[in-house]
Amino acid sequence: MSSFIVEGGHKLSGEVIPQGAKNEALQILSSVLLTPGEVEISNLPDIVDVNKLIDLLGSMGVKTKNRGDGSWWFKADDVNLDYLSSDEFSKKGSSLRGSVMILGPLLSRFGLGALPRPGGDKIGRRRMDTHFLGFKALGAEFSYDAATGFFNATVPGGRLKGTSMLLDEASVTGTANVVMAATLAEGKTTIYNAACEPYLQQLCKLINQMGGKIKGVGSNLLTIEGVDSLKGAKHRCLPDMIEVGSFIGLAAMTKSEITIKDVCYEELGIIPRIFRRMGVKIDRRGDDIYIPSQNHYEIEKFIDGSILTVSDAPWPGFTPDLLSIILVMATQAKGSVMIHQKMFESRLFFVDKLIDMGAQIILCDPHRATVIGLDHTIPLRAVTMTSPDIRAGVSLLIAALSAKGTSTIHNIGQIDRGYQNIDTRLKNLGAQITRVQ
Repeated sequence: MSSFIVEGGHKLSGEVIPQGAKNEALQILSSVLLTPGEVEISNLPDIVDVNKLIDLLGSMGVKTKNRGDGSWWFKADDVNLDYLSSDEFSKKGSSLRGSVMILGPLLSRFGLGALPRPGGDKIGRRRMDTHFLGFKALGAEFSYDAATGFFNATVPGGRLKGTSMLLDEASVTGTANVVMAATLAEGKTTIYNAACEPYLQQLCKLINQMGGKIKGVGSNLLTIEGVDSLKGAKHRCLPDMIEVGSFIGLAAMTKSEITIKDVCYEELGIIPRIFRRMGVKIDRRGDDIYIPSQNHYEIEKFIDGSILTVSDAPWPGFTPDLLSIILVMATQAKGSVMIHQKMFESRLFFVDKLIDMGAQIILCDPHRATVIGLDHTIPLRAVTMTSPDIRAGVSLLIAALSAKGTSTIHNIGQIDRGYQNIDTRLKNLGAQITRVQ
């Protein structure tokens, strides 16, 4: 098991370029199954989850070619559907939560699909209901084999049929999966309570470029006219907004001067505003974000003088993936804040490690934590800890970089799943970090 040895207490400086968006990449990669044509995707992050999905697609018979620097070529003109019943597919698919995203394209284009129970983060239950209910509404039939752990899906008649549906929740992956399924369905599909994250908008734009007919992109009501086939296309992934937020939090915690390059600022939504409410100075320079060195940052209060609450919500609300960054940053802010993690359970349990480091945090319940900021008067102390998931892992890494002394973070494979060469890029900013096996 790999670990990071982190010597904290150093100011960082320099420029950093955020990687391509992980959550967009998993959707976009799955969409190559919709067409036999050539699909070129650039700005793909070189991270474990993305590479696992590319490997899975290759094992299914999709032709893949790495063109270097995050650019890949795909052609799904000879997909091996028999592979879906193999032990190898079960093993590879179950190790990657994003594998669920291939089900929509498979059902849409081939009229059948299979899915092993997906893996991924241990951050509480992440229901699949939205996916399956959407597929069933389009005419798919499912069966579950308890012995093998496989969900098997078929489409009577071989082609899905358009319908009107109201999603039970605005799930991003659920919406993306149903959108891909409806793209080649017969007739018109309307999806209400659809997710509208920028990454989903990117998927819709790519499908339209392929020849799909999706209207209402960016809203919670999507209208999809099914087409008979799709052609190839080219696509560039957005920069990862979670990584942008992580670097903002890092700069504040370490009193560092950092420029984050090419962030696609207009796609960040409410994210800069929330960090500003936490007291961070953010200067937009074209499409870059400049964070000056700050010895202190003060958390705003609500207009009536009450303690600020930061909570997650579906887009255009604040993304749940950045709540852990906000929480760790609050430990050295001036003031107090309530962090309310509404969308997932168990994501706040990593605060025990921050408390061990000297942070003043009250864990109210699995969803809420109150942070009393230390205003950099008392630095966090170095400890040995284990990363429980991608986002908490990076939050603990940020805490370690600000702490006094040398920390050890185990299970960094979780961090590698979502952050490309994070140790190398932090070293370029001046961080004292070493990877050990």
